[in-house]
Amino acid sequence: MRNAALVLGVIAGVIGMIVGFFNYGYTAAVDHFGEIEGLAEQLSNVEMIRLTSIFAPLLAIVGGAMARSRALWGGGLMLLSAGLMYMGFGFGVFTMFPIVFAATGGILGIAAGKPDEPKAHF
Repeated sequence: MRNAALVLGVIAGVIGMIVGFFNYGYTAAVDHFGEIEGLAEQLSNVEMIRLTSIFAPLLAIVGGAMARSRALWGGGLMLLSAGLMYMGFGFGVFTMFPIVFAATGGILGIAAGKPDEPKAHF
């Protein structure tokens, strides 16, 4: 379970970074060039989008990296990342995989208490 949590967290973080690059870039481009009505309009909460673009993938990758040694902490970070991605980006065609991968990795990390290693967190 710990290895699955590791892989899912890292994949969620990488896909989340791609989504974050586009969201951050979109908000920066609209700030720099201005709005074009009907084509490029600024999002409602720019700072939340920008913070989510940076921290949500970071939390997923860090949580995935911690999943082998500290599964409870890693799982918690991945669940936090999934919640942050959902709040910041919403659930859509490009965000469904990083959100679901981070949430599944978080659940697996938290559930990996006793069966995998003698060093359990419960």
